[in-house]
Amino acid sequence: MLLNFRPMNDSMLPHSDGADTEAVADYAELAGVYKACGDALRLEILRVLERNAYGVLELCSIFDVKQSAMSHHLKVLAKARMVEAQREGNSIFYRRPILAGDDSAELARLQLFSNLDLMPLTTDTRDRIGNVGEQRAQQSQAFFSRYAEHFQAHQELIAEYPLYATPVRDMLQQQLAGEKVNRLLEIGPGEGAFLEDLSTMADSVIALDNSEEMLQKARDFADARHLSNVRFIVGDTRSALEQGVSVDVIVMNMVLHHVASPADMIRDCAALLRPGGMLVLSDLSRHDQSWARESCGDLWLGFDSTEISRWGAQSGLTEGESIYIGVRNGFQIQVRQFLLPKNGSRTLTGEAACQSEGSATSTHPSHCNL
Repeated sequence: MLLNFRPMNDSMLPHSDGADTEAVADYAELAGVYKACGDALRLEILRVLERNAYGVLELCSIFDVKQSAMSHHLKVLAKARMVEAQREGNSIFYRRPILAGDDSAELARLQLFSNLDLMPLTTDTRDRIGNVGEQRAQQSQAFFSRYAEHFQAHQELIAEYPLYATPVRDMLQQQLAGEKVNRLLEIGPGEGAFLEDLSTMADSVIALDNSEEMLQKARDFADARHLSNVRFIVGDTRSALEQGVSVDVIVMNMVLHHVASPADMIRDCAALLRPGGMLVLSDLSRHDQSWARESCGDLWLGFDSTEISRWGAQSGLTEGESIYIGVRNGFQIQVRQFLLPKNGSRTLTGEAACQSEGSATSTHPSHCNL
C-alpha cells in the first residue's frame, strides 16, 4: 500500500502562540499568589479577614505594627488578589475576595484560605479583635443614645418602615402558615412597631437591643399596645447566647449595617435557633451614599447579596426565599430568609468551625430572667 505523504506548510501547523501566552500568564499569576503568601504576618492577616473586613488602622491595632508596614503588606496581598479594598464612605476596609475557583490561581487562593481557616488565632490576636469590635459597637451605641428621640426620622431618610416591614411580615406569615411558634426573637426592634405583628405569631417574643434608650422606646410602644407576651433584654446576641436563649424564629429589620461584625451576628443567630428554626432579615444592598454613616449611624454601606449568603452558609444555615426592593432614593432593600436544618446539625465552615475569635459586639447585662 502506498501512502501519500504531503509536506505540511505553516498554515497546517497548530498555532500555540495564544495558548502559550495564556499559560505563561497563568504561571506568573500563580507564582504571585504563593510569593505574596510567603510571609507569616500576611498569612495571619488573611486569617483574620476570613469573616470580617478591617481598615488599615484596625489591622495595625490587631497586629501591633506600624501603618507603613501594614500598608505594604496589604499592597502585596492586593496585587496578588488575595485581598480587595471595600470603600465605606470615606473609609477603606480590606476583605478577602469572593472566589469562584474557575482557574488555577483562584483554586490556589481557595485552597490557601481553606488551610488558613483551620489555623487557630493567638490569644492576643483574639483579644485585639475583640477590642476593635468593642470600639465599633460603642460608635453605633453612641449614635443611638444621642438620637433615640429622632430614630424614625433618621431611618426614613433611607427607607420608610412599610417598605421592609411588609415583605418581612408576609414572608413570616407564609412560612408559619397560621401556626404560632413557641418563642420568637427580634434583634434591634427600634421603636417597637414590628412587635405588634410579631406578638400574634408566637407565644413569647423577646426584644433584644444593646441600646437602653432604644429598648425603652420599644417597651413604651408595647405597653401602649398592651403586648403582654413581649420580654425586653438589654444586650446583644453574644449575651443572649451566654444566657442560654433558644428561639424558633429570629427577625432583624435594618440592623445588620449597624453592627460591628455582621458575619458574627449571623453566626450567633444560627446558634440561637432551635432545629428547624428560621432567620428573616431585611437590610440594604451595597450602596455608595456615604452620608448614611453620619446621618443614620451606619457602620456599613449595605451588603452584597453574596456576602450575606456566604455568612449564612458558613454558619450552617440553608438559604431560603429572597426579595429585592428598589427605593426611589437609589437604595435597594434585600429581604432574606435562612433556615436551620430540622435535624439540628449545623455544618460550620472556616472560622465558625474553630474557636471563637472573641465577640465583635459589645456585651451588656440582661435586665430580664429568661
